Amino acid sequence: VKETLTTNYFRHDEANKAQSMVEQKGRHRFIDRVEVRFLPSENKYWASMDHFGYAKIHIPEEFYRRYERLLEGGIWAIIDVEFRLSEEGKKDSPFHIVDLKPIQLARFDLEEYLEGRNGMTRDEWIDLLLRSVGLEPLRMERRLKLLLLTRLIPFVEKNYNFIELGPRGTGKSYAFSEMSPYCMLLSGGKASTANLFYNNARRQVGLVGHWDVVAFDEVGGMKITDPDAVQIMKDYMANGRFSRGVTQVLADASLVFIGNLNQPVESLVQNSATDLFQPLPKEFDLALLDRMHFYLPGWEVPKNSKDMLTVHYGFVTDYLAEAFRALRKQNRFDEAERGFRFGSHVEGRDATAVKKTVSGLLKILHPGGGWTKEELTEYVEAGLEGRRRIKEQLKKRGSFEFYKTSFSYIDLADDTERSVGIPEQGGAGVISQDPLPPGTVYTAAVDSEAKVALFRLEVTLTAGTGKLRTPTGLEKSLKESLNRAFSYLQSVKDKLGLTQMLAQKDIYAEAVDLSGGRIDCPCGVAFFAAIISVIRNRHVQAGTVILGDLTIQGNIKGPASITEPLQLALESGALRALVPVSNKTQFAGLPEDVIERLDVVFYGDVDRAVLKTLEM
Repeated sequence: VKETLTTNYFRHDEANKAQSMVEQKGRHRFIDRVEVRFLPSENKYWASMDHFGYAKIHIPEEFYRRYERLLEGGIWAIIDVEFRLSEEGKKDSPFHIVDLKPIQLARFDLEEYLEGRNGMTRDEWIDLLLRSVGLEPLRMERRLKLLLLTRLIPFVEKNYNFIELGPRGTGKSYAFSEMSPYCMLLSGGKASTANLFYNNARRQVGLVGHWDVVAFDEVGGMKITDPDAVQIMKDYMANGRFSRGVTQVLADASLVFIGNLNQPVESLVQNSATDLFQPLPKEFDLALLDRMHFYLPGWEVPKNSKDMLTVHYGFVTDYLAEAFRALRKQNRFDEAERGFRFGSHVEGRDATAVKKTVSGLLKILHPGGGWTKEELTEYVEAGLEGRRRIKEQLKKRGSFEFYKTSFSYIDLADDTERSVGIPEQGGAGVISQDPLPPGTVYTAAVDSEAKVALFRLEVTLTAGTGKLRTPTGLEKSLKESLNRAFSYLQSVKDKLGLTQMLAQKDIYAEAVDLSGGRIDCPCGVAFFAAIISVIRNRHVQAGTVILGDLTIQGNIKGPASITEPLQLALESGALRALVPVSNKTQFAGLPEDVIERLDVVFYGDVDRAVLKTLEM
């Protein structure tokens, strides 16, 4: 191999030596990238070789007719070149290609590719694709596999705007540097209008007109030198076109932004002053970020290790790149809405982003069609999650126009609506704005020192004899509050028609401290509502926090102050709060943002609290 490369491969600066060798020997074999172009003025096809340094090499018609990619950007090949002086002498080129053997894919058969996919299950196909990018799928969960495959969507979907931020060493840039000859990876540096979009002086389209994918690595270090670049990028990301002077340019390159997060995701999510777009250049404003279609949570991808890399065979990357390029021409944009419609919070750009993500996944995983309803559901949920992650960061940056983030979809078959959340917002201190499972409710409390805490109560039923069971280590005051509410339930079980059911069930209660407040939390009303919720199998209304305690007789005890608990609830994502009517006199003293942004509902007894809490 070394001898072959030494003899047949020449560097750019050895072009003159290569030409001389052909002239001296009469014929020589090269390993080089060869391209063929047609010159209308001469009515002739000419070949050129990258490292040979000569623009007009004769080539027989049979080669560029047999190998189409010679006319579509060129291929690497083993090329035999002869030196032949023609009768025209110096006017004609003396170099002639007499033999050509491609060493990369020179012709792609899409039908063959589709036929091969049809002979495999979806899981087998997923594993093959992951092995083709060098990863071993056997130890991966389904979610991780799908997340990794979303890195490939920009290769099959035109004008797809993709972002991945996460820890170092997770292979973010590999797919965009090694997977396809149609992708340009830019590592940091400067981004100018002339380079990316259009050079007015030369009247030439920039990178977006020459590549299928333009990826920005280390995007946090990207420097915007031209004030027009961001505005043009916004126009391009929105509709695939932009204007320079009187010239309007259309292009279909997808844009990819990859970079590193330098802080733990948990702290970025919990801190009101930070978000998951933290590393991006300051020039990336809300309007530009809103044009992103999918945010891949890079923190969920394990760091590259020996166990992550495969030893099995996959597709040759040239072959897969050609398949993906052929699939870019297909249109699956409307498939996401065949059987589904989006919820009210999924607006124009949101719907576009989700449909493009679904289209991309369908092309990658079902290039010939034939997906199931369950598979399409999985792709719709993935698209909603990836877009919602973007919208949540925009909302966090304080813009009112992005407040609709409770993404959902409706199955047209049974008209059921399902919400789609983002996992990182399920952590401490964050209230889900989507419906929680029956038996789950949020509560907050404040102590005499104005220390405040937020809890999530989780109630489940198990076979038993009508007892209340709580975990060891529960705070004494909290446990006493649960016991009082349970005693009240026992006193009204006949009226509620629950006597027989409660005699056969134990109630298990768990209290999850979401704020680390470690204070007394009288939460009897919330606990009672959670019990009724799980018994009736009804969700508590999304984003609801319940304040107030309950005596054994069913009387309501309001907190000493509602200001601190409601402020914490709002900061944690609450949409509404149920408050004892005895605290109504404190309403006027609440901060303006609490009054404006939190729906405060007063209740006078536990029955009304339950009715106003549950979706009944």
